[in-house]
Amino acid sequence: MTSYQNTKILIVEDDVIIAEYIADLLQDEQFSNLKIVHDKNSALHEMASFLPDIILMDINLSGLNDGIELSKSKNTNATVIFITGQSDFALMNEALKTNPDAYLTKPIKRVDVLASISLAIQKKQKQSFQFKDGYDIVNLEYDAIKYIMADGNYSNIYTTSKKYTIRQSLSTIFKQLPLDIFKQTHRSYVVNKSKVLRITASSVFVNDVEIPLSRTYIKGFK
Repeated sequence: MTSYQNTKILIVEDDVIIAEYIADLLQDEQFSNLKIVHDKNSALHEMASFLPDIILMDINLSGLNDGIELSKSKNTNATVIFITGQSDFALMNEALKTNPDAYLTKPIKRVDVLASISLAIQKKQKQSFQFKDGYDIVNLEYDAIKYIMADGNYSNIYTTSKKYTIRQSLSTIFKQLPLDIFKQTHRSYVVNKSKVLRITASSVFVNDVEIPLSRTYIKGFK
């Protein structure tokens, strides 16, 4: 199974028939890492525990526009695709202000769902670092990475929500990252430049973490 099909997808839809239809068509395409929820509280729980890569979000949960507010509480790594009725133009305009990756209108069409999922995955792959974590393939968006620290043959990736330890050297990881976003500060550290709050002659600070800055790499921070 490819990493494409291992994408974690959360379906948030209060209409059970529509939710099951979407799940079935995704399973037909070999997507197996799926979760379905029908209400706001269950969605909040799964966004925090399942950590989906893509959320198919119904705007009108229980007849309310809870989906828009709910999307603002998504896990950092998630991409949102809104689902709405064809007549909900006002709500869609509100939803667009949250910068969703796409939206689907009811009645749901198989080709539209698959096209939206495919485009979302391709976009995420261009904006993320992909690695294996146990049996899972993780697509970690660049903006979620704070810094990376070498640890022998391993590297520790510190993100906005957790730490990953992977069996790749720091130099191997650094070669896969965009140089306009990530800078090396030391032979053992790479930082996301946008997360640096303060720079001194010998250190950079990412939040309250002090990271060494050697003379070799200081030019990248001027």
